[in-house]
Amino acid sequence: MSVKKEESLTFYYPDFESNIRIPFIKEGISAGFPSPAVDFKEDDIDLNKELCKNPLATFYIKVNGNSMIDAGINDKDILIVDRSLEPQDNKIAVCLIDGEFTVKRLKIDKNGIFLMPENKEFQPIKVTVENELVIWGIVTYVIKKI
Repeated sequence: MSVKKEESLTFYYPDFESNIRIPFIKEGISAGFPSPAVDFKEDDIDLNKELCKNPLATFYIKVNGNSMIDAGINDKDILIVDRSLEPQDNKIAVCLIDGEFTVKRLKIDKNGIFLMPENKEFQPIKVTVENELVIWGIVTYVIKKI
């Protein structure tokens, strides 16, 4: 079974030499009831360093397609993918299957390996001995515009 052509990924390397520092307030903000205003200390954060725990094995990948929308991964979102993490059942992974990249949830059980979409309009991909599969990396974060 081939991956739909609309499901393509664009790869980027994080820039760990960047000097871009973004203001960061560690105290957080209430997402429930408003809290009294308090003095806050503003620090800086480097998102490359904060979100990439294994810099030599981490890539940013832009999603093109909608097969993972029910997992909160939408068209044009940026995935942070760590190639050093071990594939496990139920993890979301970037996979290279039969020469094409896709992002899917892994289902590993006694019946085999399945690449599971998170959108009812897409079918699971059952990996067979005829397929060439490489689990390229595990998704650790999703960056999206809201």
